[in-house]
Amino acid sequence: MSSDLRADLVANLAGRTCVVGIGGDQWGDDGFGVRLAESLQDAGCSNVVLAGTTPESWIGWVMKGGFENVLLLDALEFPGEPGSVVFLESEQLRNRYPQVSTHKLTLGTLARLIEDEGATRVWCLGVKPASLASGVGLSEPVKTTLGLLRELLIEVLKVSEHVTESLATEKGREKPRKTKLLLSVFLCLSLWLSFL
Repeated sequence: MSSDLRADLVANLAGRTCVVGIGGDQWGDDGFGVRLAESLQDAGCSNVVLAGTTPESWIGWVMKGGFENVLLLDALEFPGEPGSVVFLESEQLRNRYPQVSTHKLTLGTLARLIEDEGATRVWCLGVKPASLASGVGLSEPVKTTLGLLRELLIEVLKVSEHVTESLATEKGREKPRKTKLLLSVFLCLSLWLSFL
């Protein structure tokens, strides 16, 4: 992945996307995924799931949803400072997090199950926790990161939803590859124009 998270999200989340918030809010920063997902729902983003500590309960719904992408939100252990962000594709999830998880299924297994059923791609946006202590809530570094990611994801998801709806209403659907390329181009242009 490049060092530009915005560009990575735009390039990889083009198309219909489901966001899945994972984690237990009673364990400090482990609640990051659910809290971020809640804030996206509050902002009006569609197809956002609050899976909590049992994301496997939502696999059937996600697989039947016809999504091109699934974005998992969770607290992950990786090198760096608390509040740091990592954006991973499913293969990286399987390689980095094959067995250890605070959930019944690991993120890698979850990603594999979703992708094995069709053309859906799975991504994970993770934050490094400062504390997983019981009953302490989110740490300051993770709260700060959550606020920044909330704004970024709202922007990316709303543009993606708008472009997807616009393309779906056109007569004569384009081939899937061409549609995904067009979505990426429209997303990049929309984001670029928003900075002018």
